[in-house]
Amino acid sequence: MHFIITDAWLAKSRAVHLSGTKLLVALFALSLVLMFMAAGLYHWVFLKGAREGWPVVGSMLRLVVKDEFEQRDRFMRENLDAMARKLGEMQAKMVQLEALGERVSGLAGVNAAELKTTPGRGGALIEGRSLTLEELQATLRDLDQVTAERTDLLTVMESRLFDQKIRKSMVPTQQPVQAGHLGSSFGWRIDPFTGRSALHSGLDFQAEPGTPILAAAGGVVVAAEWHPAYGNMLEVDHGNDLVTRYGHAARLHVKKGDIVKRGQRVGDVGSTGRSTGPHLHFEVLVQGVPQDPNKFLAAGRDLAPAALAMRTAGRR
Repeated sequence: MHFIITDAWLAKSRAVHLSGTKLLVALFALSLVLMFMAAGLYHWVFLKGAREGWPVVGSMLRLVVKDEFEQRDRFMRENLDAMARKLGEMQAKMVQLEALGERVSGLAGVNAAELKTTPGRGGALIEGRSLTLEELQATLRDLDQVTAERTDLLTVMESRLFDQKIRKSMVPTQQPVQAGHLGSSFGWRIDPFTGRSALHSGLDFQAEPGTPILAAAGGVVVAAEWHPAYGNMLEVDHGNDLVTRYGHAARLHVKKGDIVKRGQRVGDVGSTGRSTGPHLHFEVLVQGVPQDPNKFLAAGRDLAPAALAMRTAGRR
């Protein structure tokens, strides 16, 4: 393409030759200039019309602002509805947690009604509408309060259940010899050495020498020594003036001051001291007074099936 440029009096002229590439670049540059000029003019007119209140520009502004507000309100409403649905799920889970807490509170000996301050709610749905931001915030505050109350309740129940577990673990309900059978019972009998009537202050478990002797409950070893009558003797203090005694052992595996757990091996069956054969002499003393150990061991035998049933139900 050729362009011939002359002045007004045709005194001078100049020819310009544009190839295809140069022509495209020139057209592109011209288009950009026109676009920037149009945008600047539109911006200037739009701002001037908005400041001076031109009717047409004002109408356009109202439409744009209205559409922007509608989009923002729709976005906020969708988010509020999603939060409200999530809040409803949380409230449903809190109801389940509350029901579970009430069931567990019975086992812990805690009256859940005394700690429950949140009133019951319910009724038919008359009219459904979306929650406002203020209503959502108020519901979240209520849920936070209920959560704090449930936390307090569960903390109390945890403390009670832990205390009960500790107390039960300190009561001698574990049979001290698993592989033995009961010989002499607690009470009056004919003494095997004197042939006279004498009080037998414990239970005799017949077992082979070396059979493990198990701690009937957790506690602290207060004596692990030789005794003229009991031979190798062990005494375990379980607290609350409750002591168990194990006599005639061939060997003791713990010493004074040791802490033992329920079912821990503390010695081996033997025939030391005043004994006619291998067996374990087992006593339970409350405030130093011998008690019938069968009363404690029977409680342990009664609890075993119940504990097994609870574990089976939990696995189901």
